[in-house]
Amino acid sequence: MKLLLLAALWVLVSSAELAFAADAYVLGPESTARREGVPAGRVESFQFAQSQVFPGTERDGWIYIPAQYDGSKPAALMVFQDGHAYVSTNGQVRAPIVMDNLIAKGDMPVTIGVFINPGHSGTNPPAASGWGNRSNRSVEYDSLGDAYARFLIDELLPFVARKFDVRFSDDPRLRAICGMSSGGICAWTVAWERPGSFGKVLSHIGSFTNIRGGHAYPSSIRKNARRDIRVYLQDGSNDLNNELGNWPLANRDMAASLAFMGYDFHLEFGDGAHNGKHGGALLPDSLRWLWRSGIASQNSPAAVGAGGVPGGIDGATWELVGQGYAFTDAACADAEGRFYFSDLPKATIYRTAPSGLVPEPWLVNGPKVSGMKFGPDGKLYACVQGEGTNNMKRVIVIDPQTKAVETLATDVQPNDLAVAGNGFLYFTDTGAGQVVRVPLAARGLSRPPPVAGGINKPNGIALSPDGTSLWVSEYGGTREWRFGLAGDGSVNDGSVNDGERVAVIQAPAGKADSGGDGSAVDGAGRVYVTSHLGLQVYDARAALLGTIPRPQEKGTVSCVVGGPGAAYLYACSSDKVYRRPLK
Repeated sequence: MKLLLLAALWVLVSSAELAFAADAYVLGPESTARREGVPAGRVESFQFAQSQVFPGTERDGWIYIPAQYDGSKPAALMVFQDGHAYVSTNGQVRAPIVMDNLIAKGDMPVTIGVFINPGHSGTNPPAASGWGNRSNRSVEYDSLGDAYARFLIDELLPFVARKFDVRFSDDPRLRAICGMSSGGICAWTVAWERPGSFGKVLSHIGSFTNIRGGHAYPSSIRKNARRDIRVYLQDGSNDLNNELGNWPLANRDMAASLAFMGYDFHLEFGDGAHNGKHGGALLPDSLRWLWRSGIASQNSPAAVGAGGVPGGIDGATWELVGQGYAFTDAACADAEGRFYFSDLPKATIYRTAPSGLVPEPWLVNGPKVSGMKFGPDGKLYACVQGEGTNNMKRVIVIDPQTKAVETLATDVQPNDLAVAGNGFLYFTDTGAGQVVRVPLAARGLSRPPPVAGGINKPNGIALSPDGTSLWVSEYGGTREWRFGLAGDGSVNDGSVNDGERVAVIQAPAGKADSGGDGSAVDGAGRVYVTSHLGLQVYDARAALLGTIPRPQEKGTVSCVVGGPGAAYLYACSSDKVYRRPLK
């Protein structure tokens, strides 16, 4: 009996010790004091109340400028959400002290820190320090989409740079973003939406749960092309578990998806609760990992050549083909591998050599073309938005040998077109919401008839490899349509002026339209659609395979599969054109 009592007492004592040990994280010496001889950076406060993205909000912020910054060249940048929790030098994190020590030691570059609180609207704003009720926090931090990224990149950071006369590096590898809880998912969202602006993410107890749809990220990561983002996640087994989700499971799910897609990431999982203690204790080591040189090895099968779109895109990135144009559109390719596009405002068509990369003017002072495709007869068909002083819209055909131009149809409003092997071409009339058919043999045909309607601003249009289907994207809505084609040129889908709405084009959070624009089809029947979110890719059954990031922040309006061996995806993006290899 005595042995049993002693055993029971040992279990109780051990359990109490374990309970006490959970979440018992303490700050190390690099967080509590600057090493001898380490200069202290300066911290200054500011307020910002001029947001157009979040009108009517005001917020407090701080800037940390390291002693080593002299303004001779741009500094690295690190942004902290819920800035009050990170900037304090007697709290759970104490970022300024850590940054002083690591910068002096060379473990991170000379880095300016921007610490920003979420916005508050209305009267009685909370004090700058502490976890006061900031009314706009969930809207800004938990929402998906690019709103907070636009606020940060286009509004706040330029304001801070002007106010304190500092310069931030434009290199995403020298720009990091951090936050805890909802601030953690916010940090990820900014980099996910704008990987060209932030290439490093530090998330403490990130809320990748269903507060405003954040639980979708693990699936989205698997379905979208891998961004060039380095990610450090921290969470603990005693984090939240409530009606919005399970934080420990959500962070493990994020880590599994990042591993599957071959991201450079690290998950530090402990026994902490929903607070900043563990993340604060880890801050020196996590910053060293985040700012280190090189890339961690990933052993996932998807890490090699996956690129985020199964069967479609390899691990390569966009390659610049040409730049300095007014506005590029109408990407197309011929059978020999030449890539063509239009500089629409300048009424110039460019093309590359079959094996070349540099575009050369091919047709100068010609029609202003918004859509082009080669037909089975080897001739080039185009939608014209005007020519010279004549702004009449029409559909034309160009002889590639003589460059002679003939008019097929007038009194039309064409946007983009596809040329079928059944003797007809089909163009999208965006304003009327219709697809219109024109015989290839026509000359000067007035007001050709529509064959499909009821589409919300149709834009991109592409033909399946076997010539039996038309794919049409909605610019004003979120639908991808598929229409069957009969040998006589009619739309043969078993209904009247209505096709199959086979897929949803993903739209940014808060937007009703996808921006579905240019469309292209590859030899395997995969469909590529330019959109607000990037180039969305569907298989021949209309299943979404993933999204390829836009080559630059400016909109991408047209794409085509072409080049030598049809081995490249080309894209027209505002003032530039790009390509990237296909598998």
